[in-house]
Amino acid sequence: MTYLSVDELQNTLAKNVFHYTKDSKKAAGRALGTLVEIISFYTLKSWGFEKYIAIEKPLQEYMNSDIVHNIEYSLHPLMQIESIDWSKKLLPITSTKLLKKSKAYRVLKPNTSIRSNHLLTSRSILRNACTVCDTPNGFVNAYLDSVTKDRLHINLCSLYNHPFAIVECKRVGVEEGTKKGPQTIEKAKQGAYVARTVSSLQKIRLNNGRIGGVIHLPNGSLYYKDYPILLSEIIKSKKKEFLQNFVLTIGVISNHGNWFTSSNPNKELKVLAQSYDWLLFLTDKGLAQFINDLIQRPLPQYKPIKKAFLESYSGKKGKNRFTKVQIALDADIALQKYFKSNIQKINSWFNIITPKNKILSHLWDELNILTKKDWRRILK
Repeated sequence: MTYLSVDELQNTLAKNVFHYTKDSKKAAGRALGTLVEIISFYTLKSWGFEKYIAIEKPLQEYMNSDIVHNIEYSLHPLMQIESIDWSKKLLPITSTKLLKKSKAYRVLKPNTSIRSNHLLTSRSILRNACTVCDTPNGFVNAYLDSVTKDRLHINLCSLYNHPFAIVECKRVGVEEGTKKGPQTIEKAKQGAYVARTVSSLQKIRLNNGRIGGVIHLPNGSLYYKDYPILLSEIIKSKKKEFLQNFVLTIGVISNHGNWFTSSNPNKELKVLAQSYDWLLFLTDKGLAQFINDLIQRPLPQYKPIKKAFLESYSGKKGKNRFTKVQIALDADIALQKYFKSNIQKINSWFNIITPKNKILSHLWDELNILTKKDWRRILK
């Protein structure tokens, strides 16, 4: 199959979907950015990490609470998980309704602040990583685990506030008549700044040009090594002083003419590559195949995805049901089927910019190792 470039795809979407807008190409570009976020989220979901994920949760800089960043996806240590069975007839599913059925909440109740979120609305709109309440040490998220003919199986997960990993998505389009998006370098700098300031593991440039890593220990000493070596040591470690404020930083970028390619990086890509622990490059081919398979020419089982996408961008207010936060339930089910059936192909959509000589399965390994730490002791 021949794949269109992302620029051609954007023009196609501008003509066929966003023709009603004042700037149809810019609207199509924003939609492509949403697709990059959705691909990233459902990749993490297909890897089995959904119950750790929070969406757009504020994160303080390391030892600098004056500056807080909203993070697209953060993965948090799991304190407790509780399963709840629910009838499909009992919609909407609100935070209050869920907590009334929760055994754990009876203990937490005096010290919680209930959110006004809906896990599932009466119109069957699902809220991904739905925060139902805040607790003294963290928060409780609700996730729709599985769906049968008549029942919904829900997980309530108590999570610590401090994440062990974050994932940020960056994409910049090219305006007509220009060769380079005007905000490309600004977005690169923004992503690089966040990646460098949220973790206790800090990067320093050595006088031989290499990147060193340093962490400030509780006894006041500085512990340092080459960055890749120290990063690996921390991930494998059980030491509280290494892990308590550590955050693994992951960036996902898409091309569209600005980031060049993984083998021919420009300045912006180099800035991001030396800032994130992992930088993944979502190829034009991958994004094009996602659009072709699920929006342009979907198989019957994937048509709910196309329907949700088109209804979200009809120009009518209050119709958005295809974002990383809110998505039509049937589209979510179809997306999970697609990712489960095509996981090897989807993994091939990502090129690894950094770290060198690693493959995507190594990232899964690192995240999996971090989920299994004794966080109750570490974060005490």
